[in-house]
Amino acid sequence: MVKKIKRLKLKPSARDKRRYFLVRATNEKVEVAIFEYIGILGFAKSAYMKVSTTNFPGLLVGSCLVKSLENVRASLALAGIKIERVSGTLKGLKTKS
Repeated sequence: MVKKIKRLKLKPSARDKRRYFLVRATNEKVEVAIFEYIGILGFAKSAYMKVSTTNFPGLLVGSCLVKSLENVRASLALAGIKIERVSGTLKGLKTKS
């Protein structure tokens, strides 16, 4: 018999406040752009993650913490990568057309 592992839920006040953004670039290009502009420590502080979704063909969905969104935007702009949209939820990225 397999025991089901119970995951602990975080309180809303303890969760990370994240923003999701759409870009027309690969994950490697986005990571390199952030590394070059804000460095390894800034990359870690921004907590950048690639979000795997199939709802946006040809676009990459990334997320970062709200506190470091401006640094991520600046680093992508210096690398010539345009951010299409920014939203607080994945659903919000779809509905804004």
